[in-house]
Amino acid sequence: MRAVELAALLENSPDGVTAATEAVAGFDTALIDGFARVSERQSAALSVLAGAVAGSPLAAPVAEAVAKVSTGAIGPDRLSALAAARAALLGAVHDALLEQVDTALGRTRSEWSGAAGDTAPSPLAVGSRAWLGELAIAGWRGVDHDLVSAADQTVEALLAEPALRRLAVLLDGFTAELSASSPIATADRLPVRRWADLWTRALLLSWRGAEFTDNELVSGRLLILGVDVHEHGTAVQAQVHGVLETAGAPARRVRVSVAAAKVDTIVGPAIWQLLGAHRQLLTALAEHRVLELTEMPLAASGDLVWQDERAKAGEAADPFVTATVLLPQAQAPAVAPLDRDPVHIAEPVLVEGYRIVDGALELDGHRLTVELDALPSSGPLTAVAVRGSGAMIGLLRWDAGGWSVRPLAVQRKVKGTLTAVHGGDWALGPTDPKVAKAQAKSGDAVAVLRERAGRLLRK
Repeated sequence: MRAVELAALLENSPDGVTAATEAVAGFDTALIDGFARVSERQSAALSVLAGAVAGSPLAAPVAEAVAKVSTGAIGPDRLSALAAARAALLGAVHDALLEQVDTALGRTRSEWSGAAGDTAPSPLAVGSRAWLGELAIAGWRGVDHDLVSAADQTVEALLAEPALRRLAVLLDGFTAELSASSPIATADRLPVRRWADLWTRALLLSWRGAEFTDNELVSGRLLILGVDVHEHGTAVQAQVHGVLETAGAPARRVRVSVAAAKVDTIVGPAIWQLLGAHRQLLTALAEHRVLELTEMPLAASGDLVWQDERAKAGEAADPFVTATVLLPQAQAPAVAPLDRDPVHIAEPVLVEGYRIVDGALELDGHRLTVELDALPSSGPLTAVAVRGSGAMIGLLRWDAGGWSVRPLAVQRKVKGTLTAVHGGDWALGPTDPKVAKAQAKSGDAVAVLRERAGRLLRK
C-alpha cells in the first residue's frame, strides 16, 4: 500500500456509512432492555431502522414489524424482519467499504455465485428461533441462568445434525457467553454490538436451513502471505491468507481456516500442537514454503476446504515477495451474503516505508491504527517487533468507525540485518531458545491432557 493509496482510503469515506451504523447502533441499544414493554426511546430507534430500509424490498415487512412490536405484538416473524433490516444495513456498509478498498488499491473482485440455502428449515431451527424471540423480549438485562438453560436441549439436538452445524455452533457459543455473564441485570458494561451480531446471525440462519454450495476442485500452488490466529478459552483457529496460482487462470486470493477445541490452560506456542493434523500447512507456515495442491475443494467465498493429504510443502517462498509481486493483481474472493458485515473485512495488504508512532502507522502524513493488542502469543510477532519495523504484511480492517491494520508479518533491522518476523514462525515449535526452554520446563500440557483423556476412555 503506497501513500497515495492510503490517502485515498482514509480521505474518501462512502456516503451513508455513518447514518447506517447509527441506525444499527440504535437498534442494538434497544435490545438491552428488550421488547416486552417498548419505551419511547426504543420506539424511536425502531422507526429509524424502518426508515433506513424504506427504499428497499424490506420496507413493508419491517414497517409492519415496527408497528406490531411497538404495541407489544411480538412474534418470530416480526423479529426476523427487524434482524433482516439490521443485516441489510450492515451489508450495505460492508459493500460500500469494500468498494472503497478495491478502488483505492486497484483490486478486482469476483461476484458471488453460491447456491441459495434450503428454504424449509427443520423443526430444530424453528425451536431455536422461538428461544431467540424470548431473548429479544427479555433483553440483555433480563437474561438469567433459567433463560439461557432453556436453550440447552435445542442446542444439543442441533449439534447432532451436521446440516445445521453452523447454527448449532453459533448458539452453543452464544449461550456460553450469556451464561458466563449471568445475571446481567447489574453488569456495568455489555458487549452490545457483539451480542446483537450473534442474535441477528442466529435468527437469520434459523430461516435458511441446510446450505448447499458446489465447491470447485483446484490444483496448483498456494503461496502464503500470513496467518491470523484467533484464540479463545475453548477453541483456536488459524486463518491463513494466501495467493493461489492455477494453470490457465489468473491468481486468486484464498483463505485456509483450521480449528481445534482446547482448554484455557493451553496457551502460547502450545496451541500449534492442537493443529498437528495439518502437518503440511504448519510446515509451510514455519518454513515459508509453497504448498502444492491437488484437487483441493475451493468454496465460492475463496475458502479452501482444507484436506492436508491433498497438499505438499514444496520450495521456499518469501511471503514479502508474494505480497509485492502477486498480491496486487490477485483476484479478490466474493463475499457470502451472511458475511457481508464490516466486522468481517480483512483485506491483505503490504505497507512499506512507514514509522510506528503512538500505536499508529505513519506514512507521508497519513495515520493508520495498528492493532497491537491483537497480536497472538503463539508466535514471535510482538509489539516490539512491529514498532521497530519498516515493512508489514497485514490485514486491513474496519471497526468502530475507522480503518486499522492487523499485522501478520513484519521486516525490521536487527544489528544492521533486515530480518523478517512472521506470526506462523513457531507453527512447528518455538525457534527462540529461551521460549523453547521455558516451554520444556513447564511441561507439555497438550500431551498430559491427551494422556489423561486416553486413560479416562480406557476406563
